[in-house]
Parts: sequence; structure tokens; C-alpha cells
Amino acid sequence: MSIHLHNRRAILKAGCTALALPFMESLSFGKAAAAVVPPKRFLMIGCGYGFTKETFFPTEAGRFADIGLTPGLKPLERHRDDITMVSNLTNLGATNAHGGSTSYLTGANVTGTPGKRFHNSISLDQVLAREIGQDTRYPTIALSDKDTNDGHGPGLSLSWSDKGQPIPGITSPVDLYHQLFGQDKESAEEREFRLAERRSVLDGVVADLKSSRKKLSKTDQDKLEEYLQSIRQIEQTISREVEWSNTPKPKAPFKQPKDAMDGLAALKTFQKLIVAAFQTDSTRVITYRQPINSILKSKEFSLGAHSLSHYNLDPRRGEASRQKDAMFMALFADLLDMFKKTVDIHGQNLFESTLISYGSNLRTGHGLKGCPAIYTGGAGGNLKRGEHIALPEEDTPLANYWVTLAQQSGVPLEQFSHSTGTLGELVG
Repeated sequence: MSIHLHNRRAILKAGCTALALPFMESLSFGKAAAAVVPPKRFLMIGCGYGFTKETFFPTEAGRFADIGLTPGLKPLERHRDDITMVSNLTNLGATNAHGGSTSYLTGANVTGTPGKRFHNSISLDQVLAREIGQDTRYPTIALSDKDTNDGHGPGLSLSWSDKGQPIPGITSPVDLYHQLFGQDKESAEEREFRLAERRSVLDGVVADLKSSRKKLSKTDQDKLEEYLQSIRQIEQTISREVEWSNTPKPKAPFKQPKDAMDGLAALKTFQKLIVAAFQTDSTRVITYRQPINSILKSKEFSLGAHSLSHYNLDPRRGEASRQKDAMFMALFADLLDMFKKTVDIHGQNLFESTLISYGSNLRTGHGLKGCPAIYTGGAGGNLKRGEHIALPEEDTPLANYWVTLAQQSGVPLEQFSHSTGTLGELVG
């Protein structure tokens, strides 16, 4: 407690000194000066299964103002000059023709590590959060869906820890709302006691587990290490909660959503909350493993996501697949509308301070080559906007795309996953 009192006295003393001086801009330093620089934000959306080859992907390169949008992209017409599609990208680590999201942000060959049945690596959002997310309450937020048959593959979200462990995604809009805006009713003393108790329990568990490590087989030791990594993630969460415990959460920009929410209503609410999270600077990195089957059900589609991925089997499936493509692009267009109409707490237009990427490992059906990649938003520096860019080499590493987007947004990422360089074709 003496530490808290000492800090408080120091702050009061410094505050009195500041009050005695006139404002001088040369004395501005630290976070006050840094806050003038508008922050950059990243949103990465994974869409699971791909799209209808014949009607979604452009067949020629060029500006969309000249070549036009395909039927599948047509709902994005009002954002035509701001979106860019990149062709000939392939996630070199992806091997699962039913897993469009498992290694989408990692590039790992999850079954290619000798001695391991499954081994992923760190996802891009976690790397970005280390650079641009440390000044926010939540360095990164992972959102997900409840369905495991949407073409996303194994995992709990798009996000994976630095040890390749799945990071659970928030699947309920209400849960996300409470995380962003829920105000604690407990006192500071009660909160400190609760967090101390949680840490004590974790410390006891870790001590017991480590003492029994030598008695375990090599396989069991590996399982134990994975479990310990999960505990370390909880410890990091507790430390973060302690750090922000005395900072009130922002006021919610709208009322709490309904508890029982699924399908289209849940997706639309998630989109509003994504915008609100960035608007209030609660986080600067968000991933969203977007639901598919629940959306199709909401729109009374008789076929599910997997059935529609085999759209060539009969004309009825083909038409439904094309309708699905247009529907999801319309929802994406609505999200971009919200970004463009929103100003953040720094007075910056949210669309111009965010880089948004939309895509999957899977191009169409169960094809792993030439995956869809759409980006938009103004945080990408000199990235070209409003065109279809066909890369000169097929199977260009998807990781090169991620490195290019990161660098153009000011994140000094030189290498990631299977990257071999940057994509100069994306820079104007």
C-alpha cells in the first residue's frame, strides 16, 4: 500500500508543478504527445469455404472502374474505389481442403511436424498486437462462431498463441458487449483480493504440476507443457486486468444486445461491436472467424455451407452458391458503411485509420490454390485501392501478402511464416 501512496504523492506534487507553469508545447512528452499520432488498426475476417469460381473472381486485372465488378462482388459497388482483390496467392502451409481458417493467419502446415499429429504456430494478429496493441485494454480480440462445419477447420478462432495453441474466440455478442463496456460493481479492494486469489490458485496448480513432471513419460510431459502454456495465458490475462483495473471502461454507444441471438442478427451485432471496439480504442487488432451455416439458415437456405461448396453438382446448388456470395458481400459492404460513418476518440475517420482484410485458405469448392484476398481501408499507407491485382507468379505465398500489409501500415515486420518477401505490385 505504501507504494500506491508514494506514487499518489509524486503525481500530486508533479501536478502542482504543472499547474504553476503556462502551457509550453516543447514540454509535451510521453503518452500525451504520442496520442496526437492517429493509431492504426487491423481487422482480419476469415470466411471459411471459398466462393463461386465463375461469378466471383475477376478474370482480368485492372481498376474496377474500368473492368467492373463481378456478380459476386457487385454488392460492393458503392465501395468499388476502396476495395482491392489480389489473385494468385496461396497459403503454402494449408493442406486441409475443409479448413479455410486453421492456418489462414499462421501459414503453418499443421500436420507436417514430425512426431506431432497437429502443430500450429503464432497467428498474425498476435504479432501485430505486440507492436500496436499494447496501449489498449485488449491488445487483440478474437471473435468466432459456434459451428464447426463452416469450412473453417480445427481451432477456436482465427487466432493462435506463440506456442501454436488455439485462442478461444468470443461467440456471443452479449459477451463481447460486456467485455467492452460492462462496468464492474466491485470495489478496488474487492477486485485486488479476487485477482490475488486467482493468482494464488494458479501458482499452486503450477507448483504441483512442475513437481510431478519428472515422473511423466515424454508424451505426457509434452501434454503437461501445453497445459502449462494455457495457464500462462490466464496469468497474462490476470496481469492485464490488474494493469487496467483502475481505468473505467468507455460508455457503450448503444444498448446491450439480446441474450438469445444467433445467425444473421448475431453477425450484424458483432459488426456493430467491432466498429465500437475500434471507435473507443478498446483494441486495435480484431480477428473474426465469420459464421456461415447460421447465416444461411437465417436466410432460409435449404443447403448448408459444405453442400454449397459443391455447387457444380447441380444448377440449384450453383444458384444458391451465387446467392450466398452476394449475401456475404452485402454484409461486408454494410460493415464498411459503418466504418466510413464513424469517427474515433482521436477525431479520425475509422475507415481511414483501419486496414481490413477478408479472405480464406480456400478459393472455391475445396481448392487450396489462388485463395481469395480482399483488402480495404486507409491504414495501409501506399497500398493500391480500387482494383484487381493479378500477381505475376501463381502460388505466391500468402505470407508475403501479410508482410506487405503490415509494413505498409507501419508495422516493422520483415518476415512471417513462409514469406519470401513483399509484394511491390500492391504498392502505388
